[in-house]
Amino acid sequence: MKRKLSDRVIRLKPSATLAITAKANELKAKGENVIGFGVGEPDFDTPANIKESAVRAIEAGKTKYTDVGGIKELKAAIVEKFIRDNNITYRPAEILVSCGGKHSLYNLCMAFFEPGDEVLIPAPYWVSYPPMVELAGATPVVIPSGRDKDFKIDPDDLARYTTGATKALILNYPSNPSGVSYTQQELSDIARFCVKNDIYVVSDEIYEKLVYDGFKHTSIASLSDEIRQLSIIVNGVSKTYAMTGWRIGYAAGPEALISAMTKIQSQSTTNASSIAQWAAVEAISGPQDEVERMRREFEARRRLIVDGLNAIPGVACRNPEGAFYAFPDVSGTFGKSFSGTTITGSIGFAAFLLTEAKVALVPGVEFGDDTCVRLSYAASTAEITEGVKRIGEAVKKLG
Repeated sequence: MKRKLSDRVIRLKPSATLAITAKANELKAKGENVIGFGVGEPDFDTPANIKESAVRAIEAGKTKYTDVGGIKELKAAIVEKFIRDNNITYRPAEILVSCGGKHSLYNLCMAFFEPGDEVLIPAPYWVSYPPMVELAGATPVVIPSGRDKDFKIDPDDLARYTTGATKALILNYPSNPSGVSYTQQELSDIARFCVKNDIYVVSDEIYEKLVYDGFKHTSIASLSDEIRQLSIIVNGVSKTYAMTGWRIGYAAGPEALISAMTKIQSQSTTNASSIAQWAAVEAISGPQDEVERMRREFEARRRLIVDGLNAIPGVACRNPEGAFYAFPDVSGTFGKSFSGTTITGSIGFAAFLLTEAKVALVPGVEFGDDTCVRLSYAASTAEITEGVKRIGEAVKKLG
């Protein structure tokens, strides 16, 4: 090329989770028996009633452009969902349907953040948060929260990192990668701080239905009218309904901001897939039996992988409240070596396991915590059992 690429794309890092999955797939293509714990995608099929709804939409000719912000039927279903599940009342004008939750977040960053703004992001964080903030020209401010704090932040942490330029806090619960979530009291404390300091909360609740041991998910926007006015909820159908490829996400928040996000979307993707929108209507409004079945299966897998990891010397894994990720601390293996290579961080540990055990996972440094690694237990019981066994055997070889 005669002209250089833009500075923004030169600075942009590719997705680490997708890179690990690509490497694992490359090894599989060569005949290697690789167990992949990398990608955050349910391994279940989309429920039959949802697929049938999409077929009916195709047969009825619902294959044209829709309103940029989504069909009225889906917006109505989302409004009812917020009332039913979260005790929050929104109007359709406060809802935007996009091409996945990631697209909703991107629209938000483009519409709301600009140079000079600072955005608080607790670590460990989902890998795409800082790059999205940077693409908008704003500055991500990472708040560390290690295993000693249960991977959570509190008002004292917020106070240490808040400045006059702080515009928003991105809060993901249950969390990718740690699986931790916040109690109602913890969220109330955070909400009071944000209201007092006029800080918006980007509340990523994509894993809200996947919680375990009777944990109750609370949306921060439900706690008071004051925090509702400062909240933008991001959600979608990908994780709850095993619909990752359908690409339907949505955001709910102040009408002026939702309108601005819709304007951004109108000049980029226009509407989300019409067929997928009709499928999402059925997903959100139809029977929820399959959601509970998948949740129970994930809960059983969580016990299996957490117990297995904690039995490995040098590995310590907190029991997550939700999502489908284990985020074990593997720093007990740092400084040890195998075949002349010393493990000095999460990247080295992940590379060691991929090479020696044919197990793919994601280094924690990509999530802002180099002491840990992320394993997705959206895998079969047999794969989890064999994968953890391989990890244990490989770690025993370290000296």
